[in-house]
Amino acid sequence: MPPTSGTGPAAAPGPAARDAESPHASPGTDDAFARATARVPGQAARADTTPRPHLTELRLSAYAGHRATVLRLGPVTLLTGPSGGGKSTALAACAALAALGNGSSLGESFPAPDAAVPETARPDAQQRRGFRIGCVSDGPAGPVRLDLAVQAEPELRVVGERLSGDGVVYLETALRDPARRTVQAAWHTAGNATVTRAPLPDDLLGTTLLPLRVAGRTKEQRRVLAAAEQTVLALRSLFPCVPGPAAMRPPASGGHGLLRSDCANLAEVLHRAARECRTRYGLLEAAVREGCAGPVDGLATELLPGGAVVARLLRPDGPGTPLSRLGDGELRYLAMALVLFTGPGVLDVDPASEVPGALQALTVLADDFDLHLDARQVALLLDLAARMAARGHIRLLGALSRPPATPGGSPDGPQGFPGVRLVEVGTGVRGTPER
Repeated sequence: MPPTSGTGPAAAPGPAARDAESPHASPGTDDAFARATARVPGQAARADTTPRPHLTELRLSAYAGHRATVLRLGPVTLLTGPSGGGKSTALAACAALAALGNGSSLGESFPAPDAAVPETARPDAQQRRGFRIGCVSDGPAGPVRLDLAVQAEPELRVVGERLSGDGVVYLETALRDPARRTVQAAWHTAGNATVTRAPLPDDLLGTTLLPLRVAGRTKEQRRVLAAAEQTVLALRSLFPCVPGPAAMRPPASGGHGLLRSDCANLAEVLHRAARECRTRYGLLEAAVREGCAGPVDGLATELLPGGAVVARLLRPDGPGTPLSRLGDGELRYLAMALVLFTGPGVLDVDPASEVPGALQALTVLADDFDLHLDARQVALLLDLAARMAARGHIRLLGALSRPPATPGGSPDGPQGFPGVRLVEVGTGVRGTPER
């Protein structure tokens, strides 16, 4: 594949996250609704050092407005910068890579591929234009880099892919014959031939197909499999979270009890969590007391006769405040706190079922992280995210419209929020724009 531009220095380890204990509480009563769903697995109560596959870099060599951009990712990473600087574009690219890692086709992962082509890209003699993106994952196999070159015009297809690490190219593909809907692939092997060659589809990520092609009989083949599986697992563990207040206000219809990306079924998931993960639910109630307006005694849910579920904040006086009456910021705060406290056990994400949950780390993608939130709510969520990320089960990659204010009131960034990495992205900042 064509060489990618914009290589940068190795990612430096992020600052250590602060861990703290939180008060416990016990809510609720039991009913048949909870027994109809699988139990919510609790996150670990302490930090551990299990090497879970995760992304350490997002590489936008030539993608939309980005050129040679390398974003280093820590356990909690927030993109900042002016409007139009490419924060949302970077998160969209990360979500597209996640879709490819889940086995989606190029068309499904990039519904508007023309928008991903840089404005300055000039067509070649065959009138072809495209973009280049990639990432670096870390885990049991060590740092593994994935680079992908995509042709967007005149038709969408992969023209090159490279998976490499530790000085070895594990997989390399290239478009040899434009008349065929395949790319020629070569992966590292052993024996008399140093590589094995075969055609692969030009609309799928070749890395996801390696476990079906490589037997794993030799040491070299097992290295290829380990690198591919680590990359795929890191990509499959991404969950785009875009809470929509308007969608959260009506009663939530009963379903599988897993939180959707828009959090429209927030009340249903609260109903499930109240009965299956009482400790985590108590911690969530404590967070709601700090982040919502007025005195709050707790959270309550109710299963309606038709199967729908409603939720409300309990007040010292009166029947409480239903979700339909909460402000946009309160609803988004509640949804994000639920995601961070409970983790992958209640999210509508497609984890690798063949890998134990203890060996997986979920990364939440949160564009407009601070939308409708005040400075106090942002500070509370960042502190919560850092504490949860320190335990190794969940990570956060989001975008902010403004630098966060510390509890003292000054936008000190990482100094005010231990464990949080701010990365500045702007029209005048490219390469490795890290603060």
